[in-house]
Amino acid sequence: MKRNVKSLTGFSMGAVDGEIGEVKEFYFDDETWTIRYLVVETGSWLSGRKVLISPFALKGADMEKETFPVNLSREQIKNSPDVDTEKTVSRQEELNLYNHYGWPYDDPAGTGFYGGWGFGGMVEARIPFDDQIAMQKAQETPQNPHLRSTKEVKGYTIHATDGEIGTVEDFIVDDSRWGILFMVVDTGNWLPGKKVLISPRWIKDIKWETSEVFVDLSVDAIKNSPEYDHSLTFPENYETTLYDYYDKSRNVRL
Repeated sequence: MKRNVKSLTGFSMGAVDGEIGEVKEFYFDDETWTIRYLVVETGSWLSGRKVLISPFALKGADMEKETFPVNLSREQIKNSPDVDTEKTVSRQEELNLYNHYGWPYDDPAGTGFYGGWGFGGMVEARIPFDDQIAMQKAQETPQNPHLRSTKEVKGYTIHATDGEIGTVEDFIVDDSRWGILFMVVDTGNWLPGKKVLISPRWIKDIKWETSEVFVDLSVDAIKNSPEYDHSLTFPENYETTLYDYYDKSRNVRL
């Protein structure tokens, strides 16, 4: 199903033998726009330590109980490599996590480490992950520059081809494939009270240093676009309606 990130933040996460903690934010890959990790703040049993859990571990979402069940034990999580979520996560730390949990990271179908699910299971064509680690160690740049926080990107300014249109307020994800389908944009004083959806496919450029997103859409097109009502369940045909309105193809790869 398609859900907004805000509605999933605060869900508890349950291991096979007890509760783990609470989901605080999501990390995504800014090239494929797929969710790579759920950031979970553990309770007193791990002194509030934050852990990264891949969607590979999820067994679905229980919307009524607001819980993410996972196929992991508390002992596995307790003994997992410690990652400082206040700093940039390194490639080596990610590899350590995947090795600890046995998650696939070099899957030929494109659903492995890089998370190629986001747009129809597109196949990942980057350099193998372990080769990247060796290269980045040699270059002394071990961080993953493409791992972003949904919490961090909220508030980014959105620019159309001919003017500013608002700020990022939330994200729409497909929780069966964990791809980010849309950014929810608050148009502010420009169109008071109106929320619009912008697909990552329509982005021309992102300036991370100034928190700005530039999209290949005009102000007028966005102004007259179908409005998004965040208080309702995501309409089944809304995505098709939006792509048809903007005359955009889903086959364009990021």
